[in-house]
Amino acid sequence: MSDFDQKAEQAIPADIRMISGCQDSQTSADVSNVGNFQLPNPQGKSGGACTAALLQTLYKVHREGAEISWVDLLRAMRDNLLEKGFDQIPQLTSSRMIKVESPLKIVNDTDVYGTGTKRAVLIGINYTGQQGELSGCHNDVKNMKEYLITVHGFEEQNMLILMDDNYHPNPTRMNVLNAYRNLVRESKPGDTAFCHYSGHGGSVKDYSGDEEDGFDETLIPVDFQRSGQIIDDDLFKELVRPMSTGVLMTCLMDCCHSGTVLDLPYRFTADGDVSQGMQRISGFNFDDLLAVGFVCCCLPDLLGCLFDILG
Repeated sequence: MSDFDQKAEQAIPADIRMISGCQDSQTSADVSNVGNFQLPNPQGKSGGACTAALLQTLYKVHREGAEISWVDLLRAMRDNLLEKGFDQIPQLTSSRMIKVESPLKIVNDTDVYGTGTKRAVLIGINYTGQQGELSGCHNDVKNMKEYLITVHGFEEQNMLILMDDNYHPNPTRMNVLNAYRNLVRESKPGDTAFCHYSGHGGSVKDYSGDEEDGFDETLIPVDFQRSGQIIDDDLFKELVRPMSTGVLMTCLMDCCHSGTVLDLPYRFTADGDVSQGMQRISGFNFDDLLAVGFVCCCLPDLLGCLFDILG
């Protein structure tokens, strides 16, 4: 095992895969009618192009009773998007080196006794009444929920949905981070976790020095004007780093600038030549990310010890 791979296992104990709707430098797109992607009983006409392209491919595979590899999934998504006039390039990042020719796996097959729990956090933000309002993010969540239940046997009681629809918990910055913290706390070895985010994504200047391009990628909660954006460092320390060994987590990020929003060390992009497969991200800064995780996990305990010493 290379030094890079050893650091990856040290920094990220869980097996995590993320499909992003586009690369960091790209924007993602809404579509006015996801029925064009031939989804079964689409929950509303509008939706995110990435979510629709993914579900179109996965439902087709399910109907045929077949398997699909990671590379074929991303290629099919890219073809679906190009056919509809979208130039965004889907991307796979992960916490481990994956053979992209191996089958896509969402449910944890290390759960040999069948006792593992499948949990999901699904977030859709339309920014209702705000500038930059979207129309399809709620529909994305409903379509993804339907797929997870009907195809993979997720139970509604183990799915947390955040939407700005005055019915579900509001996807504020605090609620989003708390949802991820609870998912981490509840997930045990052998469990399956699935996270889906559909909304605005952004990028801001990187002040921690861990980004090669000088920018942190972000999720934009519904209350971003008051509470700020959720940067990739936050997602790493709250969701990625503390997730338990033995958990399989798959994430779909359907938003702009989402290519590396979870700060995962391996990347595969569906941009043509796939002969080299998944690649280690050059210049990946494990030391800064480990420091972020250390501060997050250990600072409260260190402060508590200091207060005890000081009496």
